[in-house]
Amino acid sequence: MITHIEGKLVEKNPTDIVIDCNGVGYFINISLHTFSQIPDQEKLRIYTYLLVREDAQTLYGFSSKVEREIFKLLISVNGIGANTARTMLSSLSPDQVKEGIASGDVALIQSVKGIGIKTAQRVIIDLKDKVLKVFDMDELSLAPNNTDKEEALSALDVLGFNKKQSEKVVDRILKAQPDAQVEQIIKEALKNL
Repeated sequence: MITHIEGKLVEKNPTDIVIDCNGVGYFINISLHTFSQIPDQEKLRIYTYLLVREDAQTLYGFSSKVEREIFKLLISVNGIGANTARTMLSSLSPDQVKEGIASGDVALIQSVKGIGIKTAQRVIIDLKDKVLKVFDMDELSLAPNNTDKEEALSALDVLGFNKKQSEKVVDRILKAQPDAQVEQIIKEALKNL
């Protein structure tokens, strides 16, 4: 497999680039994220993935090894082709995709054009453990407000509010204000319950 190509940047478009490497021009498909990361300079190194199919051999390029690894994981999911994976990496940054999968954020994955709820759920189910392992992530570190949320829910429970209703309101508050403190969460929840 071709792991990277280093050479002169000949052409740069939002969906593809051409790199001249020792007189051979390589046409490489890229995501918008990679497009934004590529400097307008002559010498360039791009990490690649060669996708071989019966009818075509297509070269995909990435600005980082992390993005390439996420691409490889995405195309391993049934129903996610190379173009859908590239669209996902164009709509979201590699870190957003990685954290979205690791935290089980179906809405984030579904926000990508062409991905429905079932496909988003399949991506998360198939890749969550792999993403946590490959990128050495800790599930608990993905929920920084976990203790604030639990304390707020506990306080609302003591005040006599319905637990399920309180949880919906608190989740909505944390989505709007991710770094809200316990007191803020409780005050906002009381206004909405």
